[in-house]
Amino acid sequence: MKVFYKKQGARGLTLIEMTLVILLMIVLSAVGFSGANAYSNWNKGREAGETLREVYAAQKLYLADHPTQEPSDLTSALLLPYLRNKSTFPTIESLTGASLTITVTNMPPTIQGDYDPSGNSTDNLWDVGE
Repeated sequence: MKVFYKKQGARGLTLIEMTLVILLMIVLSAVGFSGANAYSNWNKGREAGETLREVYAAQKLYLADHPTQEPSDLTSALLLPYLRNKSTFPTIESLTGASLTITVTNMPPTIQGDYDPSGNSTDNLWDVGE
């Protein structure tokens, strides 16, 4: 049976090696957190798009049932029975957490206020609003 002994002169990790490992862990965690933030912003944009599509579908259903009604005369109360959640009209959450309302007098509906998660008004990425 072999017995392994620690060689004399063998050392543990040096200060430089420990520093590099800690820096690598910090960089990897920063990349992970920034990716999570980007995913959160993307998810809010996706939810905003789904909400706008739902309101647009409600507008079309209401106007199909009331063909003499003009889209400019629509209100959120008129569309409420045509939505999935019939108790409250949906709102959209901005990237800062503010609640934004939907303008239903436009076809398709738009978001009141500035809503541009990309921060670039020329890329046409979620550039919706009045």
